[in-house]
Amino acid sequence: MIAHLQRASNTAGLLTYLYGAGERGNHTSPRLIAGDGHGAPIELLAEPDSLPYLAHALDAPVERLGARAPERPVWICSVRSDSRRPDLTDSQWAAVARRLVAVTGIAPDRDPDACRWIALRNQPRQVHVVATLAREDGTLHNAYRDAFRLQTECHRLASELGHLPTTPHPILRTQETHVPAPSITITAEPSGSVTAKGASHDLSATLLKHAGFQQIEDWYGRRHRLPTTAPAADRAAIATHAAEMLRVARYGVDLAPSLDTARIATPANPLGPYTAGAELLRLTDQIRSAENGAGLRRAVDHLLHPEHGALERVREALEAAGEQITDLDDEAYQLADRFDVAAEFVSAARSELSGSEAELLRVRPTSQAQAGAHSPRLPDPRSAALATSPAAAKAKVSSTFGAGASDASAAVRPSQAPGPRAR
Repeated sequence: MIAHLQRASNTAGLLTYLYGAGERGNHTSPRLIAGDGHGAPIELLAEPDSLPYLAHALDAPVERLGARAPERPVWICSVRSDSRRPDLTDSQWAAVARRLVAVTGIAPDRDPDACRWIALRNQPRQVHVVATLAREDGTLHNAYRDAFRLQTECHRLASELGHLPTTPHPILRTQETHVPAPSITITAEPSGSVTAKGASHDLSATLLKHAGFQQIEDWYGRRHRLPTTAPAADRAAIATHAAEMLRVARYGVDLAPSLDTARIATPANPLGPYTAGAELLRLTDQIRSAENGAGLRRAVDHLLHPEHGALERVREALEAAGEQITDLDDEAYQLADRFDVAAEFVSAARSELSGSEAELLRVRPTSQAQAGAHSPRLPDPRSAALATSPAAAKAKVSSTFGAGASDASAAVRPSQAPGPRAR
């Protein structure tokens, strides 16, 4: 069972998508299975024609915050179960959703000031939990460790449902019959000479001689050595080439790091084979040297770009690793799931930072910031906080809507519902 956590700014648009056909037309029979509106009749509004009013019912605590409302107040958690196991019923998925909102603190048990949330289904083996981060008492839910709490609880749920074995039972697989090839060691001696030991087969000896090694047979046995007159760079290149040929021939090769050209650090490649890490180091230097918000945004874009950014590439690599593990060994699904979870964490991190481009452009040196005049962000002139509850009535929320917001009626009326919340 895997949870994918995201944030959004437009509740109405999100619900329209979830209740719609989906990008691939794979949404079937969208339906509300659980939720808590703190007085708002969400179960009566969960019809396709009433989605804008359902969105306003969820957004009511956010609208009451006025200027203190976060840019992306919508919390979305999509949970999917193992496709190799039977699907859960709507009531079971509803119980799963209640446990997830409780463990994250979105809606703890018996908390009258909890966040509003709903759980809906539109695909087999999946549930979507949508909540708003504003609580009824005017505070905001701290989502810092939600992803970790979700995955811990999902693992516990999967174990309780029998989707995970309580104790691992490894299954012995038929092993291929093969003759182990001897291991060949290529080292650099203190004198500077490069020797290869263990090439007892004629094929391995032929490959070493083809690479440039000289064969020596004495009372130490057969071994191969490079001429000491060869330059150090040539010795490393020959040793690396010999190791590559031997590995292709399925010999085990232990090549000294000082002779591996892929590992030798150079001024142009200070991290040797870790070229991706070197690129990220250069990107880190660009971020640290940014002189204003515009420069910082250009550098950070290499991390956050939705298609070509570093975080997206890391997510794809982790996901590919999980798929490859399953392809190579279908019994190693627990290890594959760990890579999938890591990929979800990276995706959640990128989602958390999406939409920050405009905020980065407003970043400027302290001296300029003190000199400039800051204009407060004006709240959207809408009274969407109509769906109040007894818990909200006692909240002391200071916002530009004034005291009139607390006197609004207890249900969202279609004729009074405002438009979707804009980012």
